[in-house]
Amino acid sequence: MKNLRNALLLKQLYQLKQLGYRYTSVTPYQEEEPDFTLPNTIDALNKQAQECHLCTLSKSREKVVFGEGSIDAALMFIGDMPSNSDDSTGKVFTGRSGEMLTKMIENVLHLKRSDVYLTNILKCRALDSQTPSPTHAHTCHPYLLKQIELIKPKIIVALGEMAYHYLSGDDNDISKVRGTLHKQDGYTIIPTYHPNYLLRNPSARKDVFEDLKKIRSLM
Repeated sequence: MKNLRNALLLKQLYQLKQLGYRYTSVTPYQEEEPDFTLPNTIDALNKQAQECHLCTLSKSREKVVFGEGSIDAALMFIGDMPSNSDDSTGKVFTGRSGEMLTKMIENVLHLKRSDVYLTNILKCRALDSQTPSPTHAHTCHPYLLKQIELIKPKIIVALGEMAYHYLSGDDNDISKVRGTLHKQDGYTIIPTYHPNYLLRNPSARKDVFEDLKKIRSLM
């Protein structure tokens, strides 16, 4: 794009020279600055995310997994990345992990899944052989920040270490910070284990249960 701009500028200068100009106040060719402003509604933001091809994950995804739930939710759950099941359906937190999260919301918080908002740091699935890079996360970050801005949750539950790290900037191990409160930008972040971790480590469910009881008391 820069080479094209320079070529057009050079062409215009040659044309002016042929017309006899030695110095000119004519404004040379200027490339229009792209508009990076994100939409101000969840539906429009979702539509833009569906058409996103800013990183390599867009090449291997089947569907963009944007998020779902109440746009007036006081409680927001943010995980790390879509699962294979999420990728095939376009829905967030599906499969066994999603079933466990739904039970956590309903049985401990006494809320419906539709009462909260669910999303991930990444909106596209990473291949099984691929580890998402900071570049992938930072590319998706503006979408996530805009979701938070539009939903305006009072509490954000960071599900897992990756989600907590990119939300807070804290790189502590999740086992050291789970259940703690971190206030920023008008909301409180509470990290806890991801449902996928609980499927592999059932003994950690009691810890998440305590974290959710704390969340319930805050609400």
